[in-house]
Order: sequence, then C-alpha cells, then structure tokens
Amino acid sequence: MEIIKIEVENFRLLKNFSIDIEKELSLIIGKNNVGKTSLLSVLDKFLNEKSKFSYDDFNIDFKNELENLITLANEPENFQPKGIKLKIFIKYDENDDLSNVSRVLMDLDPDNNKIVLGFEYSLDYVSYLKIRNDYATFSSNENTKVTERKKNNARGLSEYLKQELDHYFHIHKFSFEYDIVDQKVNCEKFIDLVKEGISLKDIINFKYISARRDVTNKEKESTLSKQTASLYKKVDDNTEKNNATDGFKDQLSETDEALSNIYKDIFDGVLQKVQKFGGIKGQDANISIVSTLQHRGLLDGNTTVVYSHDDHQLPESYNGLGHMNLISMIFEIEILIQEFKREKETKPADINLLFIEEPEAHTHPQMQYIFIKNIKKLLDEGIKRDDGINRSLQYLITTHSSHIVADSDFDDIKYLKVESKNNVVAKNLSDLISKYAADRKEYQFLKQYLTISRAEIFFADKAILIEGDTERILIPTIMRKVDLEEVDDFLPLLSQNISIIEVGAYSQIFEKFIEFLGIKSLILTDIDAIKITGKDKDNKDVWGACPVNEGSKTSNSAINHFLGKEIIWSELKVLSVDKRTISEGKICLCYQQEEGSYHARSFEDGFIHINRGFIDPKIGDFQGLKNREYFDDPENNAYVLADKCIKKKTHFALDILYHSNDDFSNWQIPAYIREGLLWLKAD
Repeated sequence: MEIIKIEVENFRLLKNFSIDIEKELSLIIGKNNVGKTSLLSVLDKFLNEKSKFSYDDFNIDFKNELENLITLANEPENFQPKGIKLKIFIKYDENDDLSNVSRVLMDLDPDNNKIVLGFEYSLDYVSYLKIRNDYATFSSNENTKVTERKKNNARGLSEYLKQELDHYFHIHKFSFEYDIVDQKVNCEKFIDLVKEGISLKDIINFKYISARRDVTNKEKESTLSKQTASLYKKVDDNTEKNNATDGFKDQLSETDEALSNIYKDIFDGVLQKVQKFGGIKGQDANISIVSTLQHRGLLDGNTTVVYSHDDHQLPESYNGLGHMNLISMIFEIEILIQEFKREKETKPADINLLFIEEPEAHTHPQMQYIFIKNIKKLLDEGIKRDDGINRSLQYLITTHSSHIVADSDFDDIKYLKVESKNNVVAKNLSDLISKYAADRKEYQFLKQYLTISRAEIFFADKAILIEGDTERILIPTIMRKVDLEEVDDFLPLLSQNISIIEVGAYSQIFEKFIEFLGIKSLILTDIDAIKITGKDKDNKDVWGACPVNEGSKTSNSAINHFLGKEIIWSELKVLSVDKRTISEGKICLCYQQEEGSYHARSFEDGFIHINRGFIDPKIGDFQGLKNREYFDDPENNAYVLADKCIKKKTHFALDILYHSNDDFSNWQIPAYIREGLLWLKAD
C-alpha cells in the first residue's frame, strides 16, 4: 500500500497543487519560496493535528475571494464549502492487508484499487451566513469606536479573521469515491470519517525531520547525547534489543565501564550507519557512546557521545556542525523508525511517510554526495520488526543542494516552480523523456550532463548557456562590468540567481529542458561563418572557416536549429534581438553583430577588434598570445590576429582578467554579449 499522489488547495503558495509520490524516495527540489516547506506544513497540520491553521495559511487569492464573499451585498447562489483542502491518493494491491482500510473503501470493484482520503479546513454555508452577520456587527462597532472614542483606525476584515477564524472554519475528514473510468475524484460521494468515528492513525503514520534542527556544538548543549537517550527509550518500547535494555536496567549499580559496554550493543547498528555515511572515515575521530550514569535519572542524562582521538575522549561539542548534523539526522531517523514500528502490542500503520527537510545543512559537498548515496540503503530497509510484521517506508526529501541532485535518480526528482503569482506546480523530471521521444540519445546526454556537472540550474531563476572555457572564465566579470556601467531599474545581474552552463555545441539539446523549467535563458554562441574552400574527391563542395564578410552561411548548429537553416545569410547577420528571441520569450540567441564597420566571427575575434588599445600596450605580457609581430601590421584585421596569434583561448581569457583595472573600464564588452546580458537582466 502506498501514496501515489498528493493534492493541495488554497494553502499558502499551494493554490491548486498536485505532486506525484514515488514508491520509495521522492526528491523535491526548487528555488527558495516555492512551497517545499508548505507541503510539509499542510501534511503535518492535517495528519498530526499538533498545530492549528491560521489566516496567514490561506493562499492570497483565496483570501481575496473569501473577503469578497463576506462583504458582498447579497449572498452568492449555490454556495459550496471553501477553504484549505488536502487529498491523498492511495494505491493498494491484492497482497495488502485491507483490514485497516475496509471502513474507508468506497468501491468494491476489484479493478478499482484506489483510495482517496480528503481533509478540509473549510467554511460551510451555515458558518458563512454567521460570519457575514458577525462581521457586520464587528465593523459597525469599530466604526462607532472611531467616531465616539476618536480611535485612529477601525480594525478591518483581515484583523477580524485572524482572531476569530476557528469559530467559522472547521476540520473535516472524508473518504471520497474514485471513478476509475474517468480517473477522477467524485466529491459528491463520500464517507464522513469524523461522523463515523473512523481513525486514520492505523492507515497513515506521518513523521518528519524539520530543517530547523536543534543541532549545536555549544559546550553546554548535548544534542547527540540527548538523542541517544531518546533512541534508547524508543528501542526499549519495541521488541528489538530487549536483552540489552534489560541488561541496562540490571546493571544500574555497576560501573560506568560495564554500562558503556551495554551501550555499545544498543547503539551499534546506528553507529555503523553513521560510519557508512562518512561521519567517520580513515584517521578521523571515532564516535562512541559512554556511560556517565553516576547518580542521575534512569533514562535521561545517562549517556554522553564522545569522540576518540589519539587515545583521548573528546566531548561531542568538539566536532564540526557538518558532522554533527549528519550524525544527528541519522539518530533522528532511527528514533522515528522506532516510532513507526510502534509498541509491541500495536501493528505499524499501513503507510509510513517520512519527510526530511534540507538534509544538507552545515555539510560540505562531499558529505552531501555521501548522504544521498546512502539514504536509500538506510530507508529501503523499511519498518522491520522481530515479530515478522513489516511495512515499507515512503520518504520525501526536500533540498536546495545541487550536489544531492547530481547524485540522484532522475525518476525520483520532483521540480517545484512558481507558475503564477500565487500558485506553484510540481513537475516530474521523468516526464522529460516524453519530450525527447524523437531522440532518446539527446535525453540520455542531458540526463548525464545535468547529474554530473550542472545540477545547479534546477535552482536558478535564469541561465546563460555558453560554448566553452573562454566564456566560462569571463562571463562573471562581464556581468560585473555591465552592472557597473548600466544604470536601470532592474536588479544587478550578479544579484540575480543566474546559472552559467557550459554546453559546447549542444545548446539546442537544452531547448526542451529550458521550456520544462520555464526559466529565462540566454544562449551566447559564435556566428561561425564558412565558405566553399574547394572540392573533395567526389567533387563535392568543401566548406571551411572564413571571415564573416567572405562567408555565405553558418556552421553553428545552435543557430541553424533555433533560427532555421533556410534563413538567408545576409538576414542572419543583421537579425534584430526580437527576431532571435524564441520559446515565448524565454530564450534569446546572441551571436556576433557588426560593430565599428567590422563583423567578428568569434568572441576572440570580436574582443580583439574593439580592444586593440587595451592589448597593444601590454602585448608582451599576454601569455595566451603567440606570433605577436602580427599586431604590428595594421593590415591584419581582428580575424587574422585571432587566428594566428591566440595560443590558447583559456590563457587569453585569463590575460584579460589579469590586466584589467579595478572597475574593468580599460576594455570594452563585445556588443552581442552586452545586448544579450541586458535582455537577460530585464525582468
């Protein structure tokens, strides 16, 4: 039995939200403020009911709708309950034990293996009428206060709702009918779980590890030591390691040395997992748990985590926050798994859902790789009990880490993005394969490239796709130079969340991916003019590189893809930026344009043409140049100089940086790059 989909309405940014859930891991990614924490919060509020909903939990559009309904002169016709809604779609098969779900089954058709559980924090018609009357009275009283008491401002509807919301909005729980023919929920047919007295605790058990973890390496805090005591209690409540825990109780009067040996047995499993995760490796400090029982209480405060180093035991506070966060998280997972197992007399729930928020906190990139490599192994064990009752474990992980994404399976990844001002959508990265159905090789290339080297694009607002090392070295500096020179109302380029992706000659492969992400992207490429240079043995034309003024077409695959091979060469050379902006304005293709009565073929060509005054005085110090005597002949244009004098493009790029002054004002940016960056800069 497993959750296959979650739908949310009107909760914060999740106005009309749906996310598919994988059988094991669902890795949820996206930029800041796209609803990852909101998903955790709405699940917690409905499933655990430990915290109440507030007015600020309402989606902004819903707030406006609600306020309009309350202040309408006349009541609307056919009023339907309104509020925050959650639907959880569950799939089961013939091997599942259906005893816990028997009372929520809406369809006994053997072909229908779907259960839809619905949760609402909503306003019904009776409460709607009441809130209209109550607010009218409240508003009248507030206006009286302003008049009679000379109060400055009357409290409005939003202030009223913040204080009185729970008087009108109430939690409801349902099991809805699922129409397998139309594959949609029939909300007209349902079981009211509250009225029927049906508890869901045996169907879904939801737990989470928040990003706001209390991990600290302050000396007075003992984060890990407290967790060991908590873990002990959870283990003691279950069947596992009861011999060790009984031994603990029998040995209270013995020495700390004896108790420490018992602790080793109790915590051996979790400490091994810590080691696998890289908490300890090689010559690093070894972690162990020792007794400091003395005269303290039986359970609390009788364990201390220490680090063994050079025959000395050091307190846990001496370790870095990265290691502590990782170790603490593994401890916390083990504690929650023990809670999922429940007490000896109680079966685990049918569905056990664990939500881990931002596991990368305080950890360096290598440790993040280690985490995602090992977390599946750790959690795939599921819920295993000594009495043979086992359950699988579904887990959601949210992250901002490109390193975690880079080492994850594409099929596990869910990409969240803001689709409109107050709404977020979730996309399955596995759906990309259908967009590349015509060429599976392109999809495989994209998948390998993104997971190996450039996963940060998933967290970007905008992207720059470049050809090679020269641009990779110089573009950040050019962006800085544009920020210094261009005064406008837009956020500086370096203050925007822009990812620079080196794609070589394959930018066209990224088109569908960029459309999938929906981010504004600039492609910087070369015009790559070519002409017929001879004939081959079969008397076919041989094309070779040439100056732009001698060329008749381009060899650039990106230009041919995005702008069409049929475009006339003379038109291509002068094509305006609006004609090079495609994919509904999301992609702009920029290549060399005529500048100062000269049309460059490449970046190096274009840079040399407009920056002779920068290069000539320092030419002897440019390590990336050869044949420097070519610069002495004024007849040699920039094309010749780039062709004959550049020894290595990366060295030339580094020369430019090395000889720049503090504000980069001693050289100019090629016009096509400036034009592209200004297009990208604008919102």
